[in-house]
Amino acid sequence: MLVTDFRTADLPVAERFGSWHDMTAKALIPNVIRSDHEADFRARARVLQLGDLQVSALAYPALETRRSTQLIRRSDPDGYQMMLSLRGGHRILQAGRDSVCGAGDMMLYDTSRPWHGWTADDSDRVKGVMVAFPRALLPLPADELDRLTAVPLPGREGLGAVLSGYLVQLTAGAAAYTPADDSRLAACTLDLLTAYLAHYLDADASVPPSARHKAQLLQIRAFVQRHLDDPDLSPGAIAAAHHMSLRSLHRLFQQEGLTVAGWIRGRRLESCRRDLADPLLRSRSVRAIAARWGFSDPAHFSRAFRAAYGMSPGEYRHLVPTGLDSSMAGAKSPADAPA
Repeated sequence: MLVTDFRTADLPVAERFGSWHDMTAKALIPNVIRSDHEADFRARARVLQLGDLQVSALAYPALETRRSTQLIRRSDPDGYQMMLSLRGGHRILQAGRDSVCGAGDMMLYDTSRPWHGWTADDSDRVKGVMVAFPRALLPLPADELDRLTAVPLPGREGLGAVLSGYLVQLTAGAAAYTPADDSRLAACTLDLLTAYLAHYLDADASVPPSARHKAQLLQIRAFVQRHLDDPDLSPGAIAAAHHMSLRSLHRLFQQEGLTVAGWIRGRRLESCRRDLADPLLRSRSVRAIAARWGFSDPAHFSRAFRAAYGMSPGEYRHLVPTGLDSSMAGAKSPADAPA
């Protein structure tokens, strides 16, 4: 995987804006940009190349950008960009639309059409994640996607929350990825993008089953993570919350080589293990930590912890200062085991 980190703060002040302009033209897409902060332009980017997909975490001052017909003729990747705004916002003129998206929103741009854009006036600092991908990779009708071009889309609920959380984690964890992860991460990213856009096109029939399944599974996993402290969390409760049958829920996890109950238990054990290793939580009892993550029976928790990690919770907490926790950091999580 090719990961590029770029910080204008590493450059002489006079070179910062010009270097950012050149970097974005080469690594992202050619634009003409201007900014009131050109005299000392402090910006940073982390660009992940996942095959034909590119995911970039960006932070920069307020600016204005134009992509003209001439630039498109010179360089037209025939693709899209999806921008997730994390701080500040964007205004764009494209395809006859004048749209503004704020923090938590997403917007789809067509790289084959001219645009004129600005960061929102109420913020001098913008942060976001940009996904760029060829049009041909998206298994959705191009004429239908035109309806979503330069239209603000929500990123704080439903599939939007799943996609937003995934993109933030994807860019933050880049240092831990290996070349073997490229194709898997590219497929997962494309699946989520497809499911998200199809939701707003009402075009689920055109979405490959694998994309729908992946998006649904990630949505359910996010739900489970939010409710780990509920001792009544069960496969039945999860199925009801997602308006699906219990059989469908079990089948979804079976396709990943997992069981629903096993995955819940594994996530709870990982959360307990993390708390037991936290020196700030030394005064909290093992029983309290177990209860915090949904284990209402201390004896059951102790047996499950020993089965997963080869020792009791108390023994683990005692041995953590010796460096045991760091040695276990790369171990396979019990949440990923087909319990």
